[in-house]
Parts: sequence; C-alpha cells; structure tokens
Amino acid sequence: MLLLENAAIRSMSDAVCEKYKTDILEGSILIKDGKILEVSPKIELPESADCMKIDVNHHLVMPGLIEAHCHMGITEEKKGQEGDDCNETVRPITPMLRAIDAINTMDAAFADAVRAGITSANIGPGSSNVVGGQFAVVKTSGRRIDDLILKFPSAMKVAFGENPKVNYAGLNTSPVTRMAIAGMLRKELTNARTYLEKCSGTGADFDLHYESWRPVFEKKIPLKAHVHRVDDIFTAIRIAKEFDLKMTLDHCSEGHLIAKELAREGYPAIVGPDLTTRNKIEVQNAAFKTAGILADAGVLVAVTTDHPVSLIQSLPLCVGLSVKHGLSMKDGYKAMTINAAKMCGTEDRVGSLEAGKDADIAIFDGNPMEVFTHTLMTIIDGKLVYRHDSVTEDGKGRVRLPFSSGYS
Repeated sequence: MLLLENAAIRSMSDAVCEKYKTDILEGSILIKDGKILEVSPKIELPESADCMKIDVNHHLVMPGLIEAHCHMGITEEKKGQEGDDCNETVRPITPMLRAIDAINTMDAAFADAVRAGITSANIGPGSSNVVGGQFAVVKTSGRRIDDLILKFPSAMKVAFGENPKVNYAGLNTSPVTRMAIAGMLRKELTNARTYLEKCSGTGADFDLHYESWRPVFEKKIPLKAHVHRVDDIFTAIRIAKEFDLKMTLDHCSEGHLIAKELAREGYPAIVGPDLTTRNKIEVQNAAFKTAGILADAGVLVAVTTDHPVSLIQSLPLCVGLSVKHGLSMKDGYKAMTINAAKMCGTEDRVGSLEAGKDADIAIFDGNPMEVFTHTLMTIIDGKLVYRHDSVTEDGKGRVRLPFSSGYS
C-alpha cells in the first residue's frame, strides 16, 4: 500500500467535494494495487500495516494531467521522416489504421510528459486524410504499448479543411475542395452503416475497413474532428447529426466566434494548440481566449498541445495562458483533468481522485499553470515513476517532500 499524508488535495471529484463541502486542504490518500482506496482528511493505519508513507508536506496533490489530443510517439522528436508515422498520405480514407501499431514509447516525449505530471494521453493519426484512423488513450510510463492502453479505440479521426486539401491537391485525386471532403466522408459513413446493418462482424462478409466503424456507430467512441474554421466546424456538426454520432471538436480555433451556437449543439471542444505560430490560413483567428469564451457559454472544454506542434510538457502552461485570457481557474484545472477524461471516455478510471479510480496522481510545489512550478512527483497506477531531486527519503521507507506553506 501507499499512503500520501499532509496533502493539499484538489480532487476534481464532485463526490469528494460534496462529502467534505470543499477540497481537502490537508488530507490523505490511500492506494492499493494501483487503485485509490480512500480520500479523506485523515487516514489511520495500524503500525503493522505494510505501507509506504509519503509526507507531502502540504503541497498540491491532484489527478495526473491528461492530454486529450496529441501525436506523441507517432511523430517522434528528432527522428525526421524515419520517426514520422502520423499520416498515411496515399489514401484519403483509412479507418482501419490503429495508433497502437505506430506509437513508440521510447520517444523522449513520454519522459517529458511524466516529468510534467501528465499521466495519460489520447494519441492518434494526423489530419492529412479525411479519415485518419483510430486513436488510443495510453498511460505515459512504460515500454510496451500493449501494457499502457487505457482505452482503445478511443476515437475515430476525421479531418476537415486545409490539411486534406493541401495533401491531395498535388496528387491529382480527391479531395481538393471542402465539398469533396464532406462528400467523401458522407459516402464512407453511408457504406459503413450499410455494412454494419448487414454484417455481424464475423464470417465471410467480414471487412476490416468497415468493421473499424462499429464502435463509432455504437456510440462507444466519438468522431475526433479536426476543425479550425467556423465553416468546417459547422460541416462537422452537420454530418455528425446526419448520422447520429458522438463527436469532439478538436482545435476549434474559431469556436469563440460561434460559442453560443456550439453550446446549443452540445459537442465538447478540445482547444489548441495556441502556443505556436498561425502558420496556416485557417488558424488566423486562433487565440488563448477561445477556451474561456467557450467554457463561459457552456461548452465542455479541454486544452491540447497537439504535440509535437507544441511540446507535450507545455500542457499546463497552455492552460495557464488560457486562464490569463479569460478561462476561470476552476475550468483551467478541469480542462487538463476531468474534462479531458470525459472527452477521452476514460472518466470512470482517471481525471479525479476518488475511491475506485486508477492511482494516477501528480504532486506540484505550486499551481501547475504557473511557469516556475515544479512537478515533485508523478504516480501512475500507484507506482512512483518520477520524483524531483528535492524529494528525500529517511531510510525507513518514509519519503518526505520539501516544506510548503500551501499552494495557490
């Protein structure tokens, strides 16, 4: 067992906050077999209990951060073409591609994520194709991808706008217009629906291409729609409604211009990356204010780095800049924890600190959205996978963090 004591707990759990009327400013978390057993102001264990104890010393303890959209391990850092498996740019419709077959856990970005307190990430294909393939939510520490999977598939990537147009414009094949992107996606969805109505998923009629759509039509996973411009956002919504599908609006760069309409439609938005240049026409209105305007309108919001477009370890800073430009502090914490978990379909296991959930925990010496804050510890599945140099051990199995007067 593992016991965190003297912790300033930001649980991100409605149940915990309702039970104790607020966040627990000084409390404990008990962990066993990779799961959280208890979160409360005080946990007493018998002296005979086989338990490692960590004196958090009043530092901030919160759920491990979650990156809701990135390409970590698929577009590897420093590897060039040899390490880039993000886009199969020879066919515009590739639903059968699986992120788990291309994620290299040895990519340096995984270690950077752990050091930033990021414990899970939704990873998948890029946006060069109309249909890119299946995303996967994985833990960020480990060697074998099969052992890290939190949810697979977690989403089906589809893309609208500039990227598919630019990729195929020089290949003398569709799509080269937004009309073709929408038309090709409609045809694919129509064919997939027809197949699924006729085929049980086994036997002579089995088709891996269309079988990949089954969890989408069963509403087990959403479309993950790459959209920046207002017109592309509305086209994605139009198609999702036509086929009665779940969907997240990824990037949503001009979402602040239509915030009230998006709130009425009810699709969540994964906003960003804003910590990068406006290097394309369709991102000319990208801004850190988008997340706050959408959240204030009632849209469920998460924030993305879109790694490697901006670096995975900058996630809390991207959220902080969104807070600086209008996102509330409360919504900022939600954007990188429980909101992200809901959009990834993993809120039953991660995103908040409460009994029964995975013991994925980050400990900081301040607000993680502030640039000078350090990650002191990262815990994944109850295992300590990172600790800062300032963390000490007394030789008796008790770990102590440096003194803190409390977090802001």
